[in-house]
Amino acid sequence: MLNLNRLDLVSLRLFVAVVDAGSLTAGAERFGISLAAASKRIAELEHHCGLALLQRSPRGVTATAGGQALHRHAIDLVAQLERLALAINDFQQGTGGHLRLAANPSALGGFLPAQLALYAARYPAVHIDLEDMLSEDTVRAVASGSAELGVIGENTPCEGLESFVCEVDELVLLLPAGHALAAGGGTPVPFVRALDHDFICLQRQASLTRKISGAAEAVGRVLRLRIQVRSFDVMARMVGAGLGLAILPRSGAATYAGALGLQMAPLAGLDVRRRLLLAMRRRAALTPAALALVEMLQARVNAAPP
Repeated sequence: MLNLNRLDLVSLRLFVAVVDAGSLTAGAERFGISLAAASKRIAELEHHCGLALLQRSPRGVTATAGGQALHRHAIDLVAQLERLALAINDFQQGTGGHLRLAANPSALGGFLPAQLALYAARYPAVHIDLEDMLSEDTVRAVASGSAELGVIGENTPCEGLESFVCEVDELVLLLPAGHALAAGGGTPVPFVRALDHDFICLQRQASLTRKISGAAEAVGRVLRLRIQVRSFDVMARMVGAGLGLAILPRSGAATYAGALGLQMAPLAGLDVRRRLLLAMRRRAALTPAALALVEMLQARVNAAPP
């Protein structure tokens, strides 16, 4: 029988970080401790549990069957601890709750800022903790409990999480002023023609980049990635400098086109619908602050025309 009094919460949190990272070194870095200290804690945790928790190999670590069982329950425990710490902090600071949200670049460069402004006006006492993450990292943050809610691309696996479509936008082509592909006066640009040019994109693992790359492969082409950056803002500035084209959701592209003197063109031969999902572990377990945002975004989607 496992002696619960000997379980170390710090080691459990470290174990979750190591399994999520797939590496003892990366887990230690995420946790802010040395590799030697991390290795010692994991060894002690395995000793207390009486079984091996990690399978080590030159490529990293994976959880054993027993480690997988511990990981599932440890995630729940770590998430509860995060909520406990934030609840105490809210009482100490006199705030009316704490919203922990992670979002991908499409959300941050598109619909989300205006929605958070509306949320803040409705709930001024709630502290908003927003992190800029790629969709895959956002899923991990929600699954591990470090974020209650996450906005992700629809092509991102999120098994085990609840989700719903919170935004539908149209992908458009963003071009430098006077570019030849913008000469059609609003006529959609064939996607295959755009593929003749260099592109500015987010990182390869970003859900938007994966969508565009997959569409290129579907027509037997390869996306010519010239520069990869971390935000829509930098993408637009690179387009303005003449380094390539970009495909962005219309809501984000319109902002940068107006500010930087760029041009937008509709696209043909590509599924231009860009759907974003709001993901959570369990709606029934959300804090009041998080549930308020869920209900607000759900009502917005329900009120939108088909």
